[in-house]
Amino acid sequence: MRGMRPQDILMPDAAGLYCRSGGFHVDPVRPVDRAVITHGHSDHARPGHGAVLATQETLDIMRLRYGDDFAGSTQAVCYGEEIRLGDVSIALHPAGHVLGSAQIAVRHGPIRIVASGDYKDVRDPTCAPFELVPCDVFITEATFGLPVFRHGDAASEVDKLLASVALFPERAHLIGAYSLGKAQRVIALIREAGYGAPIYLHGAMEKVTRYYQSRGIALGDLRPVKGMKKADLAGTITLAPPSATADLWTRRFPDPVTAFASGWMRLRARARQRGVELPLVISDHADWDGLIRTIAATGAGEIWVTHGQEDALVHWCTTRGLVARPLALVGYGDEDSGEDTSSVEEGGG
Repeated sequence: MRGMRPQDILMPDAAGLYCRSGGFHVDPVRPVDRAVITHGHSDHARPGHGAVLATQETLDIMRLRYGDDFAGSTQAVCYGEEIRLGDVSIALHPAGHVLGSAQIAVRHGPIRIVASGDYKDVRDPTCAPFELVPCDVFITEATFGLPVFRHGDAASEVDKLLASVALFPERAHLIGAYSLGKAQRVIALIREAGYGAPIYLHGAMEKVTRYYQSRGIALGDLRPVKGMKKADLAGTITLAPPSATADLWTRRFPDPVTAFASGWMRLRARARQRGVELPLVISDHADWDGLIRTIAATGAGEIWVTHGQEDALVHWCTTRGLVARPLALVGYGDEDSGEDTSSVEEGGG
């Protein structure tokens, strides 16, 4: 019998990426018997599966968002621990995207395929750093898969925010940020920059942010914005889901400066279209340089590109002699729309 090919081990189907030999899907977009979940954003982590295998943090986040009965059964796996499922072994490795995010390494005989989910290879004080996993096939996202997307240094974006806070002590600063991962990272970076005053939270941010604190991530003095007097919010910083920053809700703030923390803020037209006064280029996805640096470093001869700007990345790979193809997976990476409520969360920007 001939050897297995990578596309026999993992293949796209209607629910997502399916491993027939292991009897599981990775990040399925509809209910399946057995799911392995990379991270807690709801375009990847959906309720209703029979069994879910993920890191403890991802399971906890799914429970917070969907309730105790989000799956028939759950199994928590530590980073680096190898688990046998059917004819394959899987191991979870840090993806550096949000707390608990993992790449899924699937091994069948000599072939190792890494499904990276969403990832970034730059420093983030709120989650384990991205771990490079050598492999034969690397499955990469392409949210920011165009050379125009170079995110720069997140700390300097925070310096820009704090300069604005100092410049406008009579105004409130309102930062739109996705409520899982981005908001907590922005808060941690603000603290690292030496800002010690209370930071205020929209109600939709509180549960997940308190969970981050319970996992030992230092975010300083955080307070609900609810119940605060308008005048008392002058000179303060508040974090809210992006949708709230374009809402009647903003009327409770004195002359607010609206900011939005996202890789999409690299595009000035996108910032203007959203009415963002202070664009902050802070992303939880790899930028163009991060994508090509990671792809090259894995040593993989074959690259599968899942969601985002696939064409440019596939082209870059083929010009370097790699076998590359887009995977037609739907249902991921809708963060582009910028909508975010406590129940609908996209991949993050």
